[in-house]
Amino acid sequence: MSGYSVFARSIYSNLAGGLSAKRSAVGLSLLVGLAFSCAPAVAATPGQGAVFVIGGALKYDNQEVWKRIVDEAGGPGARFAVFATAAANPDRSAVQIIAALNAQGAKAEAIPVAPRLKGVDLQANLKDPDLLAKVASAQGVFFSGGAQELIVDTLQPGGEKTEMLKAIWAVYQRGGVLAGTSAGAAIMSSTMFRDAQDTLQVMKGQMRRGKEVDRGLGFVGTRLFVDQHFLKRGRIGRLLPLMQAEGYQLGLGVEENSAALLRGDDLQVLGAKGVLLVDLSQASSDARLGAFNIRNAQLSYLDRGDSHNLKTAVTLPSESKRAGHVIDPAAKDFKPYHHKQAFYLDMLGDTTIVNAMGQLLDSPYPEALGVAFNGLHAADDAQPDLGFEFRLYKGEGSRGWYSGAMGGEDYTVLRLRLDVQPILINRPFYKPLAAKP
Repeated sequence: MSGYSVFARSIYSNLAGGLSAKRSAVGLSLLVGLAFSCAPAVAATPGQGAVFVIGGALKYDNQEVWKRIVDEAGGPGARFAVFATAAANPDRSAVQIIAALNAQGAKAEAIPVAPRLKGVDLQANLKDPDLLAKVASAQGVFFSGGAQELIVDTLQPGGEKTEMLKAIWAVYQRGGVLAGTSAGAAIMSSTMFRDAQDTLQVMKGQMRRGKEVDRGLGFVGTRLFVDQHFLKRGRIGRLLPLMQAEGYQLGLGVEENSAALLRGDDLQVLGAKGVLLVDLSQASSDARLGAFNIRNAQLSYLDRGDSHNLKTAVTLPSESKRAGHVIDPAAKDFKPYHHKQAFYLDMLGDTTIVNAMGQLLDSPYPEALGVAFNGLHAADDAQPDLGFEFRLYKGEGSRGWYSGAMGGEDYTVLRLRLDVQPILINRPFYKPLAAKP
């Protein structure tokens, strides 16, 4: 049986088995509707094991994520090699990660390979036979947060794999687990942001090799780009230019305290919030504008509990969403919830992009507009008056689900479109109102 058939059958079982007769009928129609893709139907050419891309700020009481990491490695007793290579304080970081893994029954151990670890011969440890054997025999590897360039420069200097990195790959290739949070997530794709804290400057073209952008370790293959701290820090603005420049069609932005579990072509969303999938397979740009621009990018927000197949492009919303409300703006009986058309003054703000997506989908309006710009005249900004307009709009296949079961307004949104175009900001942007004589 093909991977598509297995995945489709599992969807059918979940929909039909756990719902009432009326909902089963709805579920069957959704099975057809789920063919609405939120990513191109292209496999990410992953390895054999499981990868946890964690968006950073992973809380130690996030039982769902920590337990799933251990479970995917075989459950209680699974051995983990912990790399605090990126951490500012490797000892402290390793101790905290080990405690969180061991609380779920793992047997985790720190591997002393970190440039900031005092009293350690880094180069000797990278090829120490005993350490290599410990890593190679582990069921899982965990990378801490910190500075991702330290991971790449340590394990893959000049693009060459060290013996330690080969041992880590061996864990993955025989079916083990690789997990990384924040910096540990950034290194999962073949290209990564090395140090690009200013998202707006990336949009303005600041993407230098070895500075803002660098090689990653490539555990998720060459076709999928991943980014972290995604919604909290408005990183849609830096993901789009990099994907366009590097030729990626599929991008994955993972929110804080949340994880994307990738095993083969299957993606599952765990934790506190969700992930944004970006599809550029039908996108275009206009070089004549002389600044970053893009048309017809497709955005989908997958919330906690949702799953998606990268090969078949089939999405299965969480059980709570399936028991909630289907949102189909093209349906004759569509009753929108939001009736105020919004304009967003900072599309790169905290969670703004996904809030805009949910509100637009569940409204009668065809589009939502917003901007991103630097309100200050920064001395080091060569293009202080350059800003960007974001236009979100509905298109074929735009639909989603809503649930209030978790105590909030939780949306899953598929296939909204996004255009971004450069604009000029007037200076001064505003001025005080003068008193009347």
